[in-house]
Amino acid sequence: MKDILLITPPFTQLNTPYPATAYLKGFLNTKQIDSFQMDLGIEVILQLFSKEGLNNVFCHIEGSIDANTTTSNSQRIYSLREEYIKTIDNVITFLQGKNPSLARQICSRNFLPESSRFNQLDDMEWAFGIMGMQDKAKHFATLYLEDLSDFIVEIVDENFGFSRYAERLGRSANSFDELYSKLQEDFTYIDGITLKILKERIEEVRPKLVLLSVPFPGNLYSAFRCAQWIKKYHPTIKIAMGGGFPNTELRSLKDKRVFEFFDFITLDDGELPVELLNQNVCLTESSQSASKSEFKRTFLLENNEVIYKNNSTKNDYKQSEIGTPDYSDLLLDQYISVIEIANPMHSLWSDGRWNKLTMAHGCYWGKCTFCDISLDYIKLYEPIAAKTLVNRMEELIAQTGENGFHFVDEAAPPALMREVALEIIRRKLIVTWWTNIRFEKSFTHDLCVLLKESGCIAVSGGLEVASDRLLELIKKGVTVEQVAHVTRNLTESGIMVHAYMMYGYPTQTIQETIDSLEMVRQLFEVGVLQSGFWHQFAMTAHSPIGLNPEEFGVIPKNTSFGEVLFANNDIEFKDKTGINHGKFSFGLKKSLFNYMHGICFEYELQDWFDFKIPRTKIAPDFIISCLEKEANFSVKPTAKVFWIGGKPILEHYTKSKKGTTWQMTKMTFYQKIKTIEINLESEKAFWLKKNLEKISIENTFSMTFSQLKSDFETTMQDFELFWYSKPIVTLRDSGLLVL
Repeated sequence: MKDILLITPPFTQLNTPYPATAYLKGFLNTKQIDSFQMDLGIEVILQLFSKEGLNNVFCHIEGSIDANTTTSNSQRIYSLREEYIKTIDNVITFLQGKNPSLARQICSRNFLPESSRFNQLDDMEWAFGIMGMQDKAKHFATLYLEDLSDFIVEIVDENFGFSRYAERLGRSANSFDELYSKLQEDFTYIDGITLKILKERIEEVRPKLVLLSVPFPGNLYSAFRCAQWIKKYHPTIKIAMGGGFPNTELRSLKDKRVFEFFDFITLDDGELPVELLNQNVCLTESSQSASKSEFKRTFLLENNEVIYKNNSTKNDYKQSEIGTPDYSDLLLDQYISVIEIANPMHSLWSDGRWNKLTMAHGCYWGKCTFCDISLDYIKLYEPIAAKTLVNRMEELIAQTGENGFHFVDEAAPPALMREVALEIIRRKLIVTWWTNIRFEKSFTHDLCVLLKESGCIAVSGGLEVASDRLLELIKKGVTVEQVAHVTRNLTESGIMVHAYMMYGYPTQTIQETIDSLEMVRQLFEVGVLQSGFWHQFAMTAHSPIGLNPEEFGVIPKNTSFGEVLFANNDIEFKDKTGINHGKFSFGLKKSLFNYMHGICFEYELQDWFDFKIPRTKIAPDFIISCLEKEANFSVKPTAKVFWIGGKPILEHYTKSKKGTTWQMTKMTFYQKIKTIEINLESEKAFWLKKNLEKISIENTFSMTFSQLKSDFETTMQDFELFWYSKPIVTLRDSGLLVL
């Protein structure tokens, strides 16, 4: 028996748990509060996509397959149902990493039944030469599962999706009416599986308080279904909702019907609100009324009215106080790694088991005009000390057996990334990690090399609209040229780059959309971007644009007749330009799909659209020209110098010229892949060897560039001449870093 049951309702990810419940459980551990967590989504998927589960699906729809009303694709799958039932358990165990030898059979193309999703393979044969057999088999197995998903959507439950369920009901739901009406209907097939698992877990855990974390619109319907079932069959259990969806959508909640399902809705950081709920529900005598209790950022029903209570005088916990996320209770060895697109960077979101951590609460930039920067989860910036963060990494490795980390920051701060990288290297940790960044000039070549050395394999970041005018309007704080340089630094160091792109930003012209596409084409063509995603601009209520639309040339539409009682975030609007930006969606995404696979760069931009577009005004060599500009060689005196290589082997010899002889030293550095040799006058070689030991990255001692210069000039002259000489430039390219 546990006091608290933490639930992530269906569906989020197949390959790794969404971290919210693990964060909360880690915090509750620091307060000695017993809890149990479950990812209901993965448990439903595992039951549905099993031999028994598929057999039940096919039996459930027996007689529903009609040649006149059913697509040929679903007819094909139904006809091959025995093949799907026979292979499903083996495919799932393979995707769980437990049956690697099956890859050969899957790749034979004579093992899995194939339907429409496999049609795209003709366009992707290029990838299989560079994909390993395991990844290739994962991709085939993913297509197989997507075929089954298409079948379920058409025949069984139109709201099904691997990473979302009934998402439409949660998107921009200004009114609760449609969702409420849906909840009065009979259970769907997926509901039946969900609630059966929930029933077993409730009876096992017997909680007093259930916390449902709802990060996305695609979790909302299932959260309400779960709450509805608990209210009916376990009315004494109290139920609360928190997470990304209520944090952004339900800040002005007024609809009393919501509290037929939930007792509490909490906003923003969940630690203190949950601690107070625990006191009120699990520790307080039942005779005490809610009016006498303390709450933090919590909606509840009082005297038949929706009340927002924030009457606690306690401050939120610092990031150093919330503890290490705890992934216990979750089925960590049963998550499914899938590869939807044969692109190494793009696959990170669905392939591999990642421990999720945050380097900093909020965003250190906090200026982008499209972002919800007025909300505390972005506005309140608080970094975590590097030592604390790496301590948590070590704890999670010990707990989960996994050394892969996804830092889920709004934008990871470069200075903190540097300190974390140094700490990882000094502790000799072997980890693999990736995160989200801003493409700012702090990401120098040297910093990128350091990040790679510490295990960083990829970053994602917002390029948004690849137009300097619009980037300035967005207050992004970067230029296209700067993005080109940063992505080049990352790529050359071996770190993959994913860019988020936006179209339809207020006042954006058709010409700017086409020019933005040309910028993106060139970035992919020169190889500094590996992956990307286009999305159409959406105006939200808590962004600077949403708060002051007239300043940005947009006119909000009155989408509700009267007061908004339920979700209030996305705002419909009319751009004063009158352009229908939605018509560019297909062409932008189709071109990007090809660019991500390294093809079709020679196509005219017009080829991607079935309507007339203007010719781009961007020079065909714009990005190359940006990258060819001379680098700034000046070094800040306060910059720290580190050596990430090993100790050299010295070989002394004498050099003579015109009757003059002097001592020379050959320094040989053996590195993981290559061997570096440089030749220096012996005095300089001895000085360099001594100082490389001092500034070795494994030491906590560090020297600034100014200190290094002063040390050199105590016995020798012209440090700048020495620093920019060919031998030192060779070392600079091989691990002598200035940060």
